[in-house]
Amino acid sequence: MRKITRRDALRASIGACLIAPWSLSHLTVGKAAGLTDTKIVLGMSAAFSGPSRGLGIELYRGATAYFTHVNRTSGVNGRQIVLKTYDDGYQPNQSVENTVKLMLQDQVFALFGYVGTPTVTRVLPMLKKFQDEKMFLFFPFTGAQPQRQPPYGDFAFNLRASYRQETGGLVDNFVSIGRRRIAVFYQADAYGRSGWAGVRRALGQYGERIVGEATYRRGTKFTESMQRQVDILKAVKPEAIICIGAYAACAAFLRDAVNLGLRVPIANLSFVGSENLLKLIIEGQDDSRRYTDLLVNSQVVPSYEDVSNPGVREYRDLIQRYNPQPPRELIKEAYTPFSHSFASLEGFFNAKLMVEILQRLDNKPERGKLKSAVLSIKDFDLGVGEPVSFSLNRRQGLNRVYYTVVDEGRFVTLADWKGRFS
Repeated sequence: MRKITRRDALRASIGACLIAPWSLSHLTVGKAAGLTDTKIVLGMSAAFSGPSRGLGIELYRGATAYFTHVNRTSGVNGRQIVLKTYDDGYQPNQSVENTVKLMLQDQVFALFGYVGTPTVTRVLPMLKKFQDEKMFLFFPFTGAQPQRQPPYGDFAFNLRASYRQETGGLVDNFVSIGRRRIAVFYQADAYGRSGWAGVRRALGQYGERIVGEATYRRGTKFTESMQRQVDILKAVKPEAIICIGAYAACAAFLRDAVNLGLRVPIANLSFVGSENLLKLIIEGQDDSRRYTDLLVNSQVVPSYEDVSNPGVREYRDLIQRYNPQPPRELIKEAYTPFSHSFASLEGFFNAKLMVEILQRLDNKPERGKLKSAVLSIKDFDLGVGEPVSFSLNRRQGLNRVYYTVVDEGRFVTLADWKGRFS
């Protein structure tokens, strides 16, 4: 009988994951995984290809800027941080396959910086099955609820504010200026439904409901028409629209909404990738302002233009000093990184907090000590004006939501909702 190799087991486990991630109870992960005397290996699965590739690339660049700085100084207690990265194209099945590789083949110490709700929600059941191995997911680029509450909240730690907080803040501000008829445009998957639920929940507190909704398929490109979705929402006469999607589709919707005469404030959540959206909507336009004067995007990090924050100043210094590039082997389509972006700033803060957690493991890091290290974070200063704390009942470090509008071709902080949208 042929001996079953580790590669055989890996191949079988990938197939099992794609069918039913919860069926992996027979698999185990090495307890000394991702750790040597000189390295700590973290695993990342994100979109580096497809219509949402800008999200993964920018998040990676920001994190790599900080990790590079740490590695070129003292490292983490003498160890270099290695970020093992795979492209999932923002597709759940590929994210599951990548995670199996990271856990079983690459034997990473922890998972870090995943991108997207549909991908993360498929990975969480695996982490629950592997809970005895203490495999955690740190700081995913999603504000959805599954990794913030039972039964999966114990296996992930979040830094960013939630979609509930983002949608709630947008609804609060629109209602405060008399715009109560709110419609929703959203991606037809777990991400879109999470944001949709947040809007419905927030409107319910005012005795209101969503007046209309339109959806699109994940992976929709900017070149595709959104006329059908615009017509659906235009018919209900909304006073504002909240979009829960990725930048290519949301930019297409914004373009067609303006072209078809739907002149109401259009809001996007932080996940949209503000710079990528703006680039798509203004390129080749003689009068780009008409597409952006009623646009507002919520953010979960302060503006990278706000140098009053020491964390922003540090980010700008290190992103310029190291100018990190995405992994060449993962880039299948041309992409020009931004000098600064909200996604890369978030990745930078994710990496900074990850380093702090690893440093608290001292000279004998073990996965089993990770949870205690995270829970020891109390009022930690990232340099954003809001202290970071974790506890048994608090799996999210930051809560603040920021609001930005376009001024002279760049996103700036919104100071006056009434003056802008009344």
